[in-house]
Parts: sequence; C-alpha cells; structure tokens
Amino acid sequence: MAHAAPTAGGTTQAAGTPDIFSARTHRIAKGAVPVVLGLVYGYWAAANQRDGGPITGWNLLLGFVAALAFAVVYFALLQLGPRMRREVHALAWMAFTGVAFGFLYSQTGATALRSTVMALAVAATVFAILFYRYYTREDAEGHRVS
Repeated sequence: MAHAAPTAGGTTQAAGTPDIFSARTHRIAKGAVPVVLGLVYGYWAAANQRDGGPITGWNLLLGFVAALAFAVVYFALLQLGPRMRREVHALAWMAFTGVAFGFLYSQTGATALRSTVMALAVAATVFAILFYRYYTREDAEGHRVS
C-alpha cells in the first residue's frame, strides 16, 4: 500500500489537477469568455424577441445591447467576486443569473408574472448551489482553501 511521503512541515499536501494551460492562455480566456458568452446571450435574446420573424435594425440593436450588458456585468462579477464574502458573492451571481434568465424568458412573449416566477426559481437554485460551493471552500474567516 502506498503512502504519501512526509514533507518538511510534517504535513502532506494532496496533488491537485494539473494545469495544462499557460498563464497567457488563462489571461486571454479571462477576457474572451465574457465576450463570447455575451455574444451568445445577445443572439439568444434577439432570436427570442424576433420569434422567427424578419431580422430588423431594432432586433440587431437589442442583441448587441444585451450582449454588451451581459458581458460587462459578467466580467465585473469575475473580477469583484473573489473579493466578496461568500454570502454576497453567491447573492451577486444569483441576481445576475435571475435577471439574465428572466430577461431571456420575457423575450419569448411570456407574461411578466411567469417570467418573474421562473427567474426567481432559477435564481434561488443558483444561490443554493453557489453558497454551498463557496461555504465548503472557505475557512471561518472567509479565506479560500486551496
């Protein structure tokens, strides 16, 4: 049976998953992922609003504005999120996903009440999942555990 060799401090560290991408790739992805997801979101919003009809200038404007808003808020959450306490961090992502989903759902022609209820259900689920994730990966002072 294999055992981990002791280290200088008397404790052993578990080996994590290897990082196969370079630091440059991670820097590029930090900017590219919000842009790509924003473009997908904008296209999705425009397609929902169009409902199979012709593409118009207002439809294109809606798509680009939705893409820009989504990308900016997503990028801001990626930058500011790690500095927040776990409760606030989970609440920020909850609000972002609830609003983003609610807006997409409202573009399908659903009533405001149905869009709100669906958005709240998605937001509550996201909050529960992310709060659990952040709670189990931080110590009592709120520092991330590697």
